[in-house]
Amino acid sequence: MGQVQERIAQYADEIRAEGAEGDKLMRLSDTSAKRLRESGAIRMLQPKKYGGLEVHPREFAETVMSIAAMDGATGWINGIVGVHPWEMAFSSEQLQEDIWGQDNDTWVASPYAPLGVAKPVDGGFVLNGRWQFSSGTDHCQWVVLGAMRGDENGKPLMPPVSMHVYLPREDYEIVEDSWDVIGLRGTGSKDVIVKDAFIPTHRTILASDVMDGTAQRESGRTETLYKMPFSCMFPLGITSAVIGIAEGALSCHIEAQKTRVAITGTKIKDDPYVLYAIGEAAAEIAASRAALLETVDRFWDMTEKGKEIDFEARAIGRRTQTAAAWRAVRAVDEIFARSGGNAAHYKFPMQRFFRDAHVGIAHAIHVPGSIFHSSALTQLGGEPQGIHRSMI
Repeated sequence: MGQVQERIAQYADEIRAEGAEGDKLMRLSDTSAKRLRESGAIRMLQPKKYGGLEVHPREFAETVMSIAAMDGATGWINGIVGVHPWEMAFSSEQLQEDIWGQDNDTWVASPYAPLGVAKPVDGGFVLNGRWQFSSGTDHCQWVVLGAMRGDENGKPLMPPVSMHVYLPREDYEIVEDSWDVIGLRGTGSKDVIVKDAFIPTHRTILASDVMDGTAQRESGRTETLYKMPFSCMFPLGITSAVIGIAEGALSCHIEAQKTRVAITGTKIKDDPYVLYAIGEAAAEIAASRAALLETVDRFWDMTEKGKEIDFEARAIGRRTQTAAAWRAVRAVDEIFARSGGNAAHYKFPMQRFFRDAHVGIAHAIHVPGSIFHSSALTQLGGEPQGIHRSMI
């Protein structure tokens, strides 16, 4: 068990209880945010220079899973907000100083979807736009947003040029009533609005440079962690959260079934059909976990040895990651259907794991279509183009 897992484990009962509170608040409770902050969970991929731990990404994934098994929203925040320091590590040194110079526990929200336009001006850009799904934003002091580079009139360039841009809290508005959903309610993934905010050039980075490894190579970073492919690292925290939620659902289900008696009078422990379903679901969730971790271990070893992780390997890695999430959620469906009517009660956590798992699988990083297409076509000797190369 990693050091952050050991720290957070002592608060497991508290985090589970606070999950219900976060569900009502529609944001992470202050207590759960405090526990993440105190444990160092958000600093796991952060440079040591700024108080980070620079852990192996496997340890990061395992920690996200363990926290998500306590409460899905808390694990989700760990997985998403916790991956941003990884990108910041190979962004400009001035940006790192701007954000962490005074407080290395400063959190950065997102999203990366290029839903705004950055118009070039002297010394930087002026940004306008509205973004959805800024997970954990209430507890963050900065945000990194995707934006299309514009021309002098503020119209997006063609062909499109996507950027990641960083803004302090005073430069954007959080839309308070924009997150009222069925699952992952505690993530507080609200909309943010930016109006005519100036962004100096050093707080920007080309999205293509991040995704194809150019930014990592040109940063001068020598650590293996910061040479890992974006298409492995960015999805890692999100899928780990979904698998952790599935593990939490399984644990919750097993505990409830130990003493449950069906309406027929049969003890669940004596029902071979339910036992088979539990065993199958447990095996599927374990397989999801193993597949995700095997990929990150293999990519780490290749990166450490200086070997190229080519498009085919990355595409297969994304296929494995996406399939792992879907497999885990299908397993949750199987056990929820056999949990009995009490599983639907808000007073029990099973329903929250069920809701969180299904909203988690809806994240864009888990859409299988183009990923499965690209991995198969590449293996058949084809050359995927356009959208079929996106996020790989």
